Amino acid sequence: MRDADPDADRGSGPDDDRGSVAAELALALPAVALTLLLGAGALGAAAQLVAVQDAVADAARLLGRGESAAAAEAAVAASVDGARVSSHTRDEFVCVSARIDARLGRIISIPLSASSCALAGGL
Repeated sequence: MRDADPDADRGSGPDDDRGSVAAELALALPAVALTLLLGAGALGAAAQLVAVQDAVADAARLLGRGESAAAAEAAVAASVDGARVSSHTRDEFVCVSARIDARLGRIISIPLSASSCALAGGL
């Protein structure tokens, strides 16, 4: 005589799904962790970009007031480590540019640059 339960032969009882949630979590957890780490790194890079922009604005104002290029470079270096600074004059403006490499972990490096200009001879 045949069994009344058609699923009895296929083995689809409640115990067959045991461990599937843990396996899915084990597969998804590294992706979630990587996404969170990259997001935190991107926020850090954005904060560095704001610091570079602020530093070059201060340096441009220093050059606009007649300070030396060394003083402007020192102002940027004091705010941002490892920045490469350049300055030039464009018409009646003095412009300062800076570049840094923001690091996301040990592998990813993102070049960031900022520039700012100030009126030469201003107070």
